Order: sequence, then C-alpha cells, then structure tokens
Amino acid sequence: MHSDLKEYSRRRGTEYPYNDDLDVDVLIVGAGFGGVFCLKTLREAGFRCTIYEAGTSFGGTWRWNRYPGARVDSEVPEYQFSWPETYKDWNWSTNYPNYEELRAYFDHVDGVLDLSKDCSFETVVVGAQFHTDEGKWHVQTEDGRLAKSKFLIVAAGFASKRYIPDFEGIEKFKGVIHHSSFWPEEGVELKNKRVAVIGTGASGVQIAQEVAPVAKTLHVFQRTPNLAVPMGKRKLTPQDQNFEKDCYYRLYELREKCFGGFLYGMYERNTFDDNEEEREAFYQKLWDHGGFRFWLGNYKDMLIDSKANQEAYNFWARNVRNRIGDARKRDILAPLKMPHYFGVKRPCLEQSYYECFNRPNVDVVDIKDNAIVRFTETGIELQNGEHYEFDVICVATGFDITTGGMTNMGLRSIHNTTLQDEWRKAAYTYLGTTVSGYPNMFHLYGPHGPTLLSNGPSTVEVQGRWILSAITKATRQNLKYINPTPEASAQWKKRINELSDATLFPTTRSTYMGGSMPGKAFEQVNFAGGIPAYAREIRECLDEWRGFECVGV
Repeated sequence: MHSDLKEYSRRRGTEYPYNDDLDVDVLIVGAGFGGVFCLKTLREAGFRCTIYEAGTSFGGTWRWNRYPGARVDSEVPEYQFSWPETYKDWNWSTNYPNYEELRAYFDHVDGVLDLSKDCSFETVVVGAQFHTDEGKWHVQTEDGRLAKSKFLIVAAGFASKRYIPDFEGIEKFKGVIHHSSFWPEEGVELKNKRVAVIGTGASGVQIAQEVAPVAKTLHVFQRTPNLAVPMGKRKLTPQDQNFEKDCYYRLYELREKCFGGFLYGMYERNTFDDNEEEREAFYQKLWDHGGFRFWLGNYKDMLIDSKANQEAYNFWARNVRNRIGDARKRDILAPLKMPHYFGVKRPCLEQSYYECFNRPNVDVVDIKDNAIVRFTETGIELQNGEHYEFDVICVATGFDITTGGMTNMGLRSIHNTTLQDEWRKAAYTYLGTTVSGYPNMFHLYGPHGPTLLSNGPSTVEVQGRWILSAITKATRQNLKYINPTPEASAQWKKRINELSDATLFPTTRSTYMGGSMPGKAFEQVNFAGGIPAYAREIRECLDEWRGFECVGV
C-alpha cells in the first residue's frame, strides 16, 4: 500500500522542464485547477513559469482519485475553467462527470493551451526556502534537483496529504489494501470479493455504492454517519450545451457573486418565516433538484441557528430513513438524533448509497464506540473481539485536510523555521493566499480561503487573478520581495474566527475545523463569509500593499 507522494517520484529526463538548473520567474507546485489557471494567466502576462506536479499528468485530484465510483460533487458547467477556448469545443456526458471524463477534459485543456511543455511530471517537492539576499526561492525535489524562482505558488489543493491511521498490524494483512486516493491505475478486482470500506467520507460513499452490486460481501466501517444528499445526476446532450455556450460568460460572472461559487446562493428567507407546510414544500424542491442546493441554497439561517438546522435535519432523516429497510442499519446510517448539525461537515452527494444497504451482501459496522484495534493476516479485529475476514480493504480515511499539502512540502521560512512546526498549534496565513516569513510565496484553494465551502474552480479563479495582480504589481514596482507581516496575519486569523464563530461550524470537529487527524489543531481553516466578500476583502488589501512588508531591489 502506497502512503506517501515520494513513492511516485520519477525523473523523466534531463532537458527542460526536468533540468537540474531550472531558473524561472514563477515555479508552481501542482497541476490541478489552481496550477493550470496560474500557468496560463502568468505565462500570458509574460512571466517564465514552470509547474512541478507529482502525478503523471494534469488534473490534480482527478489523477489520484481513481477509485471505483470516483466522481465530482460540483456540477458542470460551474466546475470548469471560464476560458472560451477551453469550453467552445468541449461537451460533457453528464452534469456530474466521473474521474475518467475529468481526466479527458484536462487532456483537452492541455491540448488547447499547450501546457505540457512547461510541466515537469512525477516531480515531488520535498524542500523550499526563500533566500533574501538573492531574492529567490530554492526548491528541492525528491529526485535531487534544485530549482530557483523569484515567486513560488503552492497549488497543491486541500487534499494532497493522505491520512492513514496508525492501525496496529496493517502490514500483516495478506489481502489487497489501498488508500482510496492512492488507488492503483490498473484497478483492483472486486467482483465476488469480500470487501471492506473504512470511512464514510465522499470516497467511502462513492466506493460503497459502486462496489455493493458486484462484491461477494461489503462491510462499511462507520464512525460518523454521512449526511449525504441526492446527487441529481442526469445526462447532458451536446445540443443543449452548445445552445447555452453563448451565455457561459454570464454564468462565470454569476458564480463569483454567489456564496459558494455555484449558480445559486442561500435563500433570502429564514426557516421560521415559513409555516410547516411551506417549509416542507421548499425543502422538497431543493431535495428533488439534487446537488448542494439543500446545503448552500437552503434558508439563510440554516448554518447559523440551531433550531433552524434541526428542521433541515428532520427533513433529511425522514427522507433517508424511508430508503433503508433494516431498522438496525437505519438507526446507524440515519439516526433520529442528529449526530452533528447538518452541513457543518461538507455533505456528500450520493446516487444509491442508502439503498445499497438493503442488499443482503452489504452491512454497516458501527465503530464509534467499538473501534478497529488491529489488522490481522485475514482481516480486521474490533475492540469487542469481533473479527471480519476480507479479500480487499479500501482505506477511505481521507486527508490531512487543507493544511497538509503545504506542511508536508518541506517549506522553510526566512527565520529558518518550518511551516510544519509553525502550524502545529494553529495555521496562520494572510488573506488565504500568503504566509508571513515566506516572501513571494502564494497559495490557493488552501487554508483561509473559501476552499471547502466553495466550488473549486470559482475560488481558484478569484485567487489566481489576485496572485497574478500581486506578482505583476511587485514586478512593475521593482520589488525584491513582499512579505506579509505577523500583525496582518494575526488580524486575518481573527477575521477567519469571527466569521466562523457566527455559525454552527465550531460545534463539530470536521474538515472545516482542521480535520479529524489525531493531535491536529481544532480551528477554522476556511473563510466562511462566501466568495463575494472574500474577493472584495483581499482586493482592498492589495491596492496599497496593506499588511505587507515591501523590500526593493
């Protein structure tokens, strides 16, 4: 079982962009939406840019998440680049594409924009530090290269550091075992196999509903119920998409004006402005449409007021419980008592997740108070002594969420401290795009941006344009480097907490509040004020370099 990106390091050659003496204006780490957006926009602005990408091609998470059933949870066309040259000749087969179609999309974007010439694949960054005397970043790779750049952009995203619990005896298991995000490219034979899925996040849900019809047996090990909502997947025709493309530019303007970067926002009314009958009808409308509307298109007080949230949960529980025949499974998967406020953990989108537990070969194992204590040669043993035997185990335990991609990269400050140590107690950024002590370094779709409360491409384009403006401005003003101040970072942290504390998010340990890794800080790592407010606030700070130390050449 692979557990670290370093295991995927392979040098493809010695010519650019795989050369030993790379020296560019901008080095970008990551070739998903964020990295591709920055490469195109900065390259067009005249900067010499190169991407270092650990995967084998473009796509970011869609090169790694190739497990059975892997599919995006944001609809297209919201979930794509806003560039006409990339969408004019591209059509999707469904509003929620799977990983294979998303890979094909990135291949298409690569072909249209000629991206590969500036990307070094299978390249894993293991160290980086800014040299103030030289005014450049020195970046080291696992295969021994040293690259230099004036600016460094970390576009690793929120889910690049996998989390595998320290299970006792995991190395003893003699069957097939993989983390969901390190699933082998060639796939795994699951038909008529005894399969376990550990975890009920997005990947666990998608694997379970995909594997249930073909496995001999499937056991889903659940610590916390997933309050998933219907996906609403449907087919798309080329005719319908081509008819709408003349209006796409308006859609891409609109998505940045909506809280989560989708084409809708929270409803203008409060929950109890409507009577019971009106609420039921409104909830049903959101539910029937599918997608995240029941989460980010609901009553505007749903994520703020506990009683309002309970109403939404009651509706969710009634609808889901009606789909589960077995009373024991029903109470584990969709308990009458709310396990946490609805929506304070990002809901997953499902297609047949709850129905799959009606199959005689599928069961759910509640490990909240009966934890996995060890792996054996043949399976998994629980705290109470129960033992389950398996042929294949899917470890769907998620990631060192949001901050892990940056802390696992060997980043070292100008004060000779590591980001990993600095963020051990709490993460500090300025504007969700920069970090004090790391001059000329930018990040996007990571800590303290809208990130997990948003549609990825929407946030990436807002932050990417800001990064382009910052780099352009610093270059035109002949600055050696810009460095956010500790005071400005403390104020931004305060702003992040103020927005979060006005909601129900701090009531639960979740991906929004630092993730579930043992020992990780319990803190809000997302900007909870929505994309429009975020875009306005970061732009205001850039106008006069507010919060930055600016050092001239």
